Amino acid sequence: MEATRIMVDEVKERMDRGEQFAFVDTRNPKAWGEAETKLPGAIRVPADEVEQHLTPIPRDRTAITYCT
Repeated sequence: MEATRIMVDEVKERMDRGEQFAFVDTRNPKAWGEAETKLPGAIRVPADEVEQHLTPIPRDRTAITYCT
């Protein structure tokens, strides 16, 4: 499957329609530690370790990754 860019407004629209997502926070440890906002329920996987942590990412819904 190909990765595509999605904007916040589109995510909101799709959530309003009832679509379920798996949010994956790929910020590096420093950025994550300094962040004032953390998305509740997001799966925390640093971008350079995604392949080692594929198991916790649900396969039954669209995964949305985000970083700084």
